[in-house]
Amino acid sequence: MTWLRLVSSAILVTLVLSGATWGLDIWRARTAEARYPPDGEFVTVGGRRVHMVILGDQGPDLVLIHGASGSARDLTFALAPELAKRYRVFVPDRPGFGWSDPLPADHDTIFDQAELLQQASYAAGARKPIVLGHSYGGAVAIAWAVTLPDTLSGLVPVSSPSQMWSTPLPMLYQITAPPLGQALAVPLISAWTPPAVLTSEVEAVFAPQEMPQGYARWFGPGMTLREGTMRVNARQRAELKAQIKRMIPDYADLKLPVVSVHGDADTIVGEQIHAIPFTREVPGAELISLPGIGHMTPQVATDQVIAAVDRVEARATRR
Repeated sequence: MTWLRLVSSAILVTLVLSGATWGLDIWRARTAEARYPPDGEFVTVGGRRVHMVILGDQGPDLVLIHGASGSARDLTFALAPELAKRYRVFVPDRPGFGWSDPLPADHDTIFDQAELLQQASYAAGARKPIVLGHSYGGAVAIAWAVTLPDTLSGLVPVSSPSQMWSTPLPMLYQITAPPLGQALAVPLISAWTPPAVLTSEVEAVFAPQEMPQGYARWFGPGMTLREGTMRVNARQRAELKAQIKRMIPDYADLKLPVVSVHGDADTIVGEQIHAIPFTREVPGAELISLPGIGHMTPQVATDQVIAAVDRVEARATRR
């Protein structure tokens, strides 16, 4: 009888915890979505909605692609409004983030995302845009240039992975990317991560700089903490390295203006590992190296990123 009571108690505790986790996940997701409703327009491509913020009404077309654990709001905090003074700026939520529908798990590579965002941007009015991508979004931007070279006029990878690296996958993604982690760990993390911990994680990404005042409130990390978004984010991050390996041989064939921007104090995506080799491999590519700057370049070195876009636009105009 003692074992029976123990088993019954364990089952009851499990059911209570599961129910509480399920309820809290739903409540936190709905709260985040109510606080950060769509602030752009929706474009439908192949039956999937892509949410896109469009700023500016004149100048060359420019697409900005956000990184992992983010949304369009990451790039509309500081960078997009400044660029919109002289560019027509298209800022999509990548599939599965913000308000964009996810892609199927088996068709969610950087190449699939590049194709979807190219089609969505075209449907929204962008014609042969300059494409800028930050962090993971930079890999998507490079994939766009490699696989759809006739659909863009220039490329600006910002703090972007582009090469192989030796460090292991971060522990969070080792836990949340496998099927068991997707089923069990993701709901628990989504439901029970304290807001203070979430804010601290966002602040840490800015090191060695400080997070700009108002960024966390604007960015809305609660949107990234939603179950579905966490699953997409973990899976994409775990599969990124193999996808980058596939496109490295194509860098030498790129024939468009390329200016990379990278901080030499970036410990998340190292400049020596990624930006320096990339700009050597791409014919005519330039690198704007930023001394002492970490990973969140669009927010802490906005003027330098804008300068890179201007350099690409000037070179594209001369072609």
